[in-house]
Amino acid sequence: MCGICCVVTLGSQAAIHDFLSEDTLCHLRRRGPDSSQQLIKTVSDLSYECLFSGHVLHLRGLVTPQPLEDANNNVFLWNGEIFSGVHVGNLENDTEVMFRHLALCSSEMDILSLFSSLQGPWSFIYYEAARHSLWFGRDYFGRRSLLWQFSNEADSAFCLTSVSGCSESGNQWQEVPASGIFKIDLKACATIKSLSLTLFPWKYSCREKAIEETCVNVIDQVSKNLPNHIHLVVNESKLCLRAPVTPLNKTVSKASGACPGSNSGNINCVVSVETLQEFLAEEHKKKLACQFIDVLNEAVKRRVLCLFRDPRQETREVASMSHKKAHVAVLFSGGIDSMVIAALADKHVPLEEPIDLLNVAFMMKEQAKHRGTSKRHTSHEVQLDLLCPQESCQDLDADTGTHLSCYDVPDRITGRAGLKELEAINPSRTWNFVEINVTLDELKKMRKQRINYLIYPLDTVLDDSIGCAIWFASRGEGFISNQGELKSYKSPAKVVLMGIGADEQLAGYSRHRVCFRKDGFEGLNKELEMELGRISSRNLGRDDRIIGDHGKEARFPFLDEDVVSFLNSLPVSEKVDLTLPRGIGEKLILRLAAKELGLTASTVLPKRAVQFGSRIAKLESNSEKASDTCSRLKLLSVDEL
Repeated sequence: MCGICCVVTLGSQAAIHDFLSEDTLCHLRRRGPDSSQQLIKTVSDLSYECLFSGHVLHLRGLVTPQPLEDANNNVFLWNGEIFSGVHVGNLENDTEVMFRHLALCSSEMDILSLFSSLQGPWSFIYYEAARHSLWFGRDYFGRRSLLWQFSNEADSAFCLTSVSGCSESGNQWQEVPASGIFKIDLKACATIKSLSLTLFPWKYSCREKAIEETCVNVIDQVSKNLPNHIHLVVNESKLCLRAPVTPLNKTVSKASGACPGSNSGNINCVVSVETLQEFLAEEHKKKLACQFIDVLNEAVKRRVLCLFRDPRQETREVASMSHKKAHVAVLFSGGIDSMVIAALADKHVPLEEPIDLLNVAFMMKEQAKHRGTSKRHTSHEVQLDLLCPQESCQDLDADTGTHLSCYDVPDRITGRAGLKELEAINPSRTWNFVEINVTLDELKKMRKQRINYLIYPLDTVLDDSIGCAIWFASRGEGFISNQGELKSYKSPAKVVLMGIGADEQLAGYSRHRVCFRKDGFEGLNKELEMELGRISSRNLGRDDRIIGDHGKEARFPFLDEDVVSFLNSLPVSEKVDLTLPRGIGEKLILRLAAKELGLTASTVLPKRAVQFGSRIAKLESNSEKASDTCSRLKLLSVDEL
């Protein structure tokens, strides 16, 4: 994973470095702590200049500083992982492999064929010197962040970056749409001192009419967010990228699966592990669950094994498994998505290596309020609170007489229960259940210092809640239990697995039930298609920026191309049954797979979003709606700092 950046000026009087703030460079270095370099290409006779800045997080092969430049003056910046489609040897670095393949491309079609063949997350910037072309874009789902900013007409400057900082010019940053790959003809643009973008969109069908419709729709969508002086056109040859997944099967079956052993309506079906077991007695359902396990298992395997493990460390530490460091972590609530990912990761991560389960909790509001009105805490007391969270922050439950920590939020409780299930599946594994406890003061401090810049340009209350929760969780600083005592721990894992994509494909959100009640399976199909279509702009760019800030890489098994293709190939009635109650009907195929894997109580837990499970939602304001613009995310301009 890397931080990549490119600045282009077309005959500008200002120095090119003026368009790249130190603030942005600082954010990029945090993403890529292992190597940082810059390269400037000046083409004087054509009056354009390009600055390339690359910041590398070393994960595969040898450390490969970026930007890469070859003998023909081509330049390449890559922020991605190739999991399939193009062969990358165990000791090879995929940045170098991609650059070699690009050097062999002799036409636009060759470049599009190369990127169409890739499986895995990516964003890239490629300067093709001979043709004075700058290519850039994001993968089909937009799993890696890329932002763009256009200067005013007079400056004729343009910037691409993985993450932004303060904007000195006042010009807004936006996420580059994951609509295809873009190309700029720098020679032509420098001549007319105006920026024009050519788009090569993603498509499913090769039919000419379908391509025409795709191009028109995508151009309309992307153009509406561009400044008036920026021109966007579809390439003249109507060339497209081939979508890496199969289209959604919209077949609607009238009969949905009745609850086993029930003659009455499905809504009365008992939410229990036994109910899932009865479903699995049906040969067809069991077969589908096993096929799903196979494809998801392969996706997890790729994501935990495509990772550099130092053989010297392995040899040195064989004698003491307890001193092994974790290379892989899971954002972990104990819910069905994170449980399945953890159980599958366990099959492939070397047994002597711990797996970190990152569980975040925000101090419950009643406690925060109580502490705010009680006597002022000395700095020493506050330090004790953070070092000994279980002892310093407890109330007595009136009914049971047991102590409850103010961090015993719903996700902490289900997380601990999930840990027991995983320990039962594999007691030989070291499972580090990392309790990450966040006070209101620390939340406010880190949001102002770091998180708001990472969430930007997104700006809603929902973005704030999810972004902050993921930032603290993926930082991995908390406590683990050591023989009954909590001790400080910071996760060293560079790879963080996330369950995003499961709810979007398998009707996990409550809005999907509303949609199903209103419009049946046809309406649900449309909603699920829209969910994956907008996941790049709603979630993935933000999550990549958030997790990358810790020098870690987010990986998303449920958005593996083979997983999505498998789920897309099934009619919706084979995946979910929303006539069944919560905890069974949504994500039914995943629940059946989890039961097959040996999981128990977690298989019937209903969906609970991270902002509610961690208790960050409503922590600072009760009156907000998720879609409201969040006043707490206001970025300071350079003048205000």
